[in-house]
Amino acid sequence: MKDRPVLVFDGDCGFCRLWIERWRGATGDAVEYAPYQTAAARRPQIPREDFAREVHLFEAARTSRGAEAVLRCLAYAPGLSGLPRLYAAPGAAPVLEAAYRFVAERRPFFSRLTRLLWGETTAPAPIFLTTRLVLAGVGLCYLLAFASLAAQVRGLVGADGIMPAAALLASAKAQLGAERFWLLPTAAWLSVSDAALLSYCWLGALASLGLILGAAAGPCALLCWALYLSLSAIGSDFMNFQWDALLLETGLLACLLAPWTWTARSASAPSRGALWLLRLLLVKLMLQSGLVKLVSGDAAWRDLTALTYHYWTQPLPAPAAWWAHQLPAWVHKLSCLIMFAIELGAPILLLSPRRARAAGAIMIAILMILIAASGNYGIFNMLTAVLCLSCLDDRFFRRGETAPAAVAAPRARAWGVGAVAALSLTIGLLWTLAILGVAPPAPARALIAAVSPLRSFNRYGLFAVMTRARDEIAIEVSADGRDWREWPFLYKPGDPRRAPPVVAPHMPRLDWQMWFAALGEPKHSPWFGNLMFRVLEGGPATASLLGPHPLGASKPLYARAVLYATAFAPPERRRADGSWWTRERKGLFFPVVSLKR
Repeated sequence: MKDRPVLVFDGDCGFCRLWIERWRGATGDAVEYAPYQTAAARRPQIPREDFAREVHLFEAARTSRGAEAVLRCLAYAPGLSGLPRLYAAPGAAPVLEAAYRFVAERRPFFSRLTRLLWGETTAPAPIFLTTRLVLAGVGLCYLLAFASLAAQVRGLVGADGIMPAAALLASAKAQLGAERFWLLPTAAWLSVSDAALLSYCWLGALASLGLILGAAAGPCALLCWALYLSLSAIGSDFMNFQWDALLLETGLLACLLAPWTWTARSASAPSRGALWLLRLLLVKLMLQSGLVKLVSGDAAWRDLTALTYHYWTQPLPAPAAWWAHQLPAWVHKLSCLIMFAIELGAPILLLSPRRARAAGAIMIAILMILIAASGNYGIFNMLTAVLCLSCLDDRFFRRGETAPAAVAAPRARAWGVGAVAALSLTIGLLWTLAILGVAPPAPARALIAAVSPLRSFNRYGLFAVMTRARDEIAIEVSADGRDWREWPFLYKPGDPRRAPPVVAPHMPRLDWQMWFAALGEPKHSPWFGNLMFRVLEGGPATASLLGPHPLGASKPLYARAVLYATAFAPPERRRADGSWWTRERKGLFFPVVSLKR
């Protein structure tokens, strides 16, 4: 290429060589790079000491040096053509040149810092293997989520379920007209029979295998997202958990990251933009989770005592939660402080160079492992770990890895990444400001409302207010109104001697919703009355969500719900009779009901 710009640098400077390597990767063949030790002879008008002090860029009609030369050089990289305007901004040039001189005069220090943050090279690392692992991880999360839901969907929203989806769709059709197709985007408009609901689950599970195996990953990612959105739209409260939202948001970004070819080998280069959107989703998840705790005003988070309550008041504790609860108060406070450091500090590292970004991802992954060890949160911990994988690159898995030649990325994908990035970043910023008390303006609220049916641009923040007591609802049934027997649930606390279960990544949605119901009154959980009706009806769909029937083959004539104050049993009680829990009857949560006329 004739008349290319030439950037002349100090070839003996290790710091310069590190960054020239990165700039060469960004600008490609558009710029020629030459060490002044060989190039200075062709430009005798410039003293050699000037070349040693700062870089020079020689263009056809212009020569620049220092910070201006760097910006004009990088302007030849795709998407960076506007950098020279930054230098021309009022007052910018002196500041930029002062910063350049500050770094240039301390090159040995900044060389060590660069190697610490980037490694032995600053050249962009390939992301083929990283992309493959992330997509397989998303596929595994989809597979587990669909399979878990398939085991429950009939009892939750089937024809004989607690909240039949058919009734929801009929009501939406009557009230919303054609607008229903946007406000409730679901394939269930085609059919909402029990067989159809199961087919949506198992078709999604089948499509997830494409992501796991790397076959037709793009179409499979889109199908998984569309089917999970379809089920979430009709799932009422049972599909409204934060990991459902996180899976949909991650799944939408996976559609942009996945290759739209039959095999990964024939694919174009992975989209770095799509990978960065996954990283930014992890930033949003962690940052908002930390901020909601700080701004909630809950004293338990402010004085770091929240974990003295958390292990036994969380919805579905694991066995390790009992042991964690026995730790000294100072350990709970230290753990809470470390949690805040990770949730609020790791996002900064995730926006940093590759080694610091990896350190932040490892911190978050460790936090997820600890959370998973003490509680059952469905696919949440695994999905967050997959997002942590997106913060790595191929060199973390294969040292010295270089990117193979690949077909140019399709323009349509670039436009898609740009559009989703604009929406995601805008709405993410608006939600974060809302957490901090800054109300979005009317146009912003309209934007959020417009895309909310997609459930893929979300706000996060678990346990903003720590629960300091635990009430459990027990459903009791009777054949005569006098002899009452408790109908146990499969996973939530009931029998004091039954150990807390390890059930994740399965997500027992009714058991979780029972925890939320116990925080309020029956009127705050509209589905609860339907549950009592289904219990009396004695159908197999609802019975499959519960434990062994206490009346055997007999159908209950009466049912009620009793509230118990529940807590972890102290160690001495645990040693004495094997109890994991203590519980004390508080009274009725739901009155006696019967289908008998």
